[in-house]
Amino acid sequence: MSDPATAPSAPVLKVLGIPGSLRRASYNRALLVAAQELAPPEMRIDIHDLHGLPLFDEDVEAQGVPDAVAALRAAIAAADALLIATPEYNHGVPGVLKNAIDWASRPTRGSPLAGKPTAIFGASPGATGTARAQSQLRQAFVFTRTPAVLQPEILVYRAHEKFDAEGRLTDETTRTFVRKLLDGLVDWTARMR
Repeated sequence: MSDPATAPSAPVLKVLGIPGSLRRASYNRALLVAAQELAPPEMRIDIHDLHGLPLFDEDVEAQGVPDAVAALRAAIAAADALLIATPEYNHGVPGVLKNAIDWASRPTRGSPLAGKPTAIFGASPGATGTARAQSQLRQAFVFTRTPAVLQPEILVYRAHEKFDAEGRLTDETTRTFVRKLLDGLVDWTARMR
């Protein structure tokens, strides 16, 4: 019988969490923090902010990739999987998140998004959660060849009722679904390898 203290530990699944909002107290950042708390033992989630990304411009790219873009691409490349928390602005993906996807999709051949297992979820005060924004992300990921987990879909609607004043996800049903999504991401990533 082997000694548990010397037994090899399970490899850690490195997940890059990307909040689609720049606001420090956003529900989607809070959703990623909840995911960190609820992650299975074999998963580590690091959050990468999108502050400082310039608007995508091929003229800027031709002069040299901006540092914030290089950092985003490197973080995506180093991760085993992505976890994207998107708000929904005006029935769609927030500009800052779409801009990040546009930068990360370059170069077209060799993009760090190609083949990267991804899970999408989102929170909104609205009644439909982030259904339209998530659908638009999935459409963009067809082009970038980014395989996204299909189920469960996590559309946190009436988010203001599901987080406390400190930004902690308190709704137990939502917490259960987040755990299921993270377990699904573990399985999905294993299948994509």
